[in-house]
Amino acid sequence: MSPDEVMRLRMASLLLVPGEARSLVDVVSWFGAMQAQDLASVQWSLGVRVPGSTESDVDSAIAAGEVLRTWPMRGTIHLVPSRDAKWMVELSAARTVRSAAGRWRQMGLSESAAANGAETLAGALAGGKGLTRSQCVTVLTEAGLCEAKEHASQLLWYAAQTGVTCFGPAVGKEQSFVLLDEWALDPARPERDEALAILALRYFRSHGPATVPDFATWSGLTLGDARKGVDGAGDALATVDVDGVAHVVATALLDSASGSQGSRRDELLVLPGFDEYMLGYRDRSLMVPAEHSHRIVPGGNGIFMSTIVAEGRVIGTWRRELKGKRVEVQAVPFDPLTKAQRATFTAAITRYAAFLGRELHEVGE
Repeated sequence: MSPDEVMRLRMASLLLVPGEARSLVDVVSWFGAMQAQDLASVQWSLGVRVPGSTESDVDSAIAAGEVLRTWPMRGTIHLVPSRDAKWMVELSAARTVRSAAGRWRQMGLSESAAANGAETLAGALAGGKGLTRSQCVTVLTEAGLCEAKEHASQLLWYAAQTGVTCFGPAVGKEQSFVLLDEWALDPARPERDEALAILALRYFRSHGPATVPDFATWSGLTLGDARKGVDGAGDALATVDVDGVAHVVATALLDSASGSQGSRRDELLVLPGFDEYMLGYRDRSLMVPAEHSHRIVPGGNGIFMSTIVAEGRVIGTWRRELKGKRVEVQAVPFDPLTKAQRATFTAAITRYAAFLGRELHEVGE
């Protein structure tokens, strides 16, 4: 399989080509987990895949508990289907918590103290209550569990990583915490090997063709567990050769005529910086030319710029600034946009402004 064929298939997997009508919950379920530490980013990640949806629609789905923001893997916030949140957190909790052991020793914090903090928060949140971060810190402090200032953030982190809490609806401009068990209703309960297979299938159907190391990086699993997941998915996944490197792809995608379709050659996509298009892979060389990779993550600080994508490849970045009731958007292409590209960029950011419910003001390059 050629790199061009890989990118055509990936764009279909990532739901970035026209397809059947889908809901916001459908998209989250398809991916299994979507990077969501930046709320504005994941909102548009959903919006670009559900034409006609709005930022308010995403907020409503989160507020209703149809999807949850929690910490299912890599110690990072993702948006996940509600009924899958519990098992996904449990799959990675022990390994994630172990990774903090050295730092905790330096801070004078023990896992037993963290467990006490989680139990205290569980009591304070029981009965459908939601508390803001500052209110949670007050609860922990009054319980005498914050011997040092930095302990509070670690106690909150532990409670989330171990599946006690998750994010609830916003309270004003603050995010609230709620009990995961009270929001993840009718939870799925797969055994560990089944859970690995489910996660592998969801990753490769939404990101493939991709490599097993890509999957391990995305999920935070060991390579051994990543391979076990692929094996467990059985015939639902297939292996293809890409320049001598084994890539895994959903068998259904290979069998589907839509898998060979791509976006129109003159169409541009404007994607948020933390979209699965970028965050879903260890090796991003097919999407971004090596000479421009530093422009996607300036300074290598882990902050991804929003991208302009044409035919599956990044051709530039874009910036936005909210000013009152309008949004200002500026293209920062690697090379000047053609007249046709400029027109389709304007069309794309017009859809983005409509998603936000704001007036668009396009700033020149």
